[in-house]
Amino acid sequence: MLHNIILILLAPLLVLQGRYVRRVTPKLPEAAGDRDGSLGEGRRLRVLVVGDSAAAGVGVDTQSQALSGCLSRELAKQYRVDWLLIAQSGNTTEDLIQTLKQLEPCEFDVVLSSLGVNDVLSPVRVGRWKERQAVLIQLLRSQFAVKHILLTHVPPMEQFPALPQPLRWCLGQRAKAFNTRLVELSLADDDCELVNIEQALERQDMAVDGFHPGGRIYQVWGENAAGLIVRRAELLG
Repeated sequence: MLHNIILILLAPLLVLQGRYVRRVTPKLPEAAGDRDGSLGEGRRLRVLVVGDSAAAGVGVDTQSQALSGCLSRELAKQYRVDWLLIAQSGNTTEDLIQTLKQLEPCEFDVVLSSLGVNDVLSPVRVGRWKERQAVLIQLLRSQFAVKHILLTHVPPMEQFPALPQPLRWCLGQRAKAFNTRLVELSLADDDCELVNIEQALERQDMAVDGFHPGGRIYQVWGENAAGLIVRRAELLG
């Protein structure tokens, strides 16, 4: 209740700060380079990476430095990796659902999802966001036959240098609420796991816009996700 009262009182200031951030924050491009490929040798592993600007590699120059590149390189140490990236800056969970529905059905062994920041910035309610995440999970199963789904925690937005206070605090609190629902989803579904890279979010490791990951964060993210994928693959044989 107190949190809601604070938000109501701060609402005019938060709106002004939001407009200011949009105006002054540099608009970085998505990483250049291929969005699919194959590398490595051994047992075949089909990997799908989906999501928003972070999944698309905003903050680094090329896809080899971004999430898909870091993830596929790490997995290629043990597998032959066939990977595909479907991501776009600005994507909310609903945006991604609509994009995936337009694709032809195919099969992947594992999917890594990066979503939540744009939903936090939108008016969507936390409960509604959880419902859309559940729809996304079911769609990944039905359309891509995925058996292992990695959901990335919404990053701690209270640490984003681009955001002034109190907007930074408010968005951080909202991100934490979203993550609570993400934990609930993962605990209720044996096919889902969470990837948490909060420990990697140091100010000096973020992109120049103070909003997106830099190269080191993508590397830690990819390595952490790869570790979860390898462990599950070994358990399933």
